[in-house]
Amino acid sequence: MSSPYPLSVLDLAPIVQGSNPTESFKNTVQLAQQADAGQFTRYWLAEHHGMVGIASAATSVLIAHVAHHTQRIRVGAGGIMLPNHSPLVIAEQFGTLASLFPGRIDLGVGRAPGSDQRTAQALRRNLQSDPNEFPHDVLELLDYMSDAPQQPVPAVPGRGTNVPVWILGSSLFGAQLAAMLGLPYAFASHFAPAQMMDAIQVYRTHFKPSQYLDKPYVMLGFNVFAADTDEKAHYLASSWQQSFVSLRQGRPIQLPPPVANYIERSGEIGQAVMNHALSCAAIGSLESITEQTQAFIDKTGADELMVTCNMFDQADRLHSYAILAQAHEKLRAAPSSL
Repeated sequence: MSSPYPLSVLDLAPIVQGSNPTESFKNTVQLAQQADAGQFTRYWLAEHHGMVGIASAATSVLIAHVAHHTQRIRVGAGGIMLPNHSPLVIAEQFGTLASLFPGRIDLGVGRAPGSDQRTAQALRRNLQSDPNEFPHDVLELLDYMSDAPQQPVPAVPGRGTNVPVWILGSSLFGAQLAAMLGLPYAFASHFAPAQMMDAIQVYRTHFKPSQYLDKPYVMLGFNVFAADTDEKAHYLASSWQQSFVSLRQGRPIQLPPPVANYIERSGEIGQAVMNHALSCAAIGSLESITEQTQAFIDKTGADELMVTCNMFDQADRLHSYAILAQAHEKLRAAPSSL
């Protein structure tokens, strides 16, 4: 019997209105344990700063917490924003994680700061740094974790851990870099789908086999909101829709309760934002999300999907992933990626 199509989980550790980070972390562990008991491949957390509705800022700390409370599933960063850190620090952090949880840690890295200029200043990073330094930083990071690093200062822990590194991106830059270095590539299509198909083509066309990977491997972000009926799923998805529109308008908020007919009531700007984002989303019952997710796989030829679901009520979020787990059994790789 063939293995199921690879599905993974992206968790932003959302803080819902009226809640707090402590409750968010309890919810994260509960969801991670459910994913661990199922056939999900990875559980990734993302670095964001200054966001009132996201609790995963100390990403490596939260990865350790999740890995400690799970048994099988790979746990990692989707991702660490490398301009915020020195490669040595990240090599030490993820070398520590790999030493604590051997064979279970992933490291996705991106070149965006994941914050605005004021927040970036508070992080005490060099605001004059050249974003084109990112490729150099990735190479330095890879070297720190290699078996025979060339860096003058050793990463301890870190050296010899060879933590799998992924390049994250939402533009052609990351696709080109991942292809050049022969690394797996994860595209942030769950919130920035505009260049998705072009990025996939660039990555696959220019991919160079490496010691890390012998052929291209594409993972795409995908939103899934599942419920017992299509109507309820669309209702529950409105929490994410409200927060997403508010973020795009420069007003990050905690995840709000769902409201009926949000898109219809959101005005011209809100509808334009959501029409863009909904191109990489499946919303509905088991039958609906199975059909929509398979269509997305067939369209993109993605080797793996990383699914995110921000719902106001934890029970609804767990149920959404449980329905996705049922759909999982029916999903198949696109012919081009077999």
